[in-house]
Amino acid sequence: MEIDAAKMIGAGLAVIGLGGVGAGIGSIFASLISSIARNPASRGQVFGLAMLGFALVEAVALYALLISFLILFT
Repeated sequence: MEIDAAKMIGAGLAVIGLGGVGAGIGSIFASLISSIARNPASRGQVFGLAMLGFALVEAVALYALLISFLILFT
């Protein structure tokens, strides 16, 4: 197998993690909307935790993209 083909396959495998990131972000915001709908008074507490969860899940996406770019361009 040529090295360029192996790089393309490796980068594609590294980006598979983005599917889980999309599901995680959807789950976080679905839970946020559900909890605010049940108890609007707790919006201030729940919103901060949701943003923290969003940031942590988004960091996983950035790491996956970083790894795929490192595989492709090095």
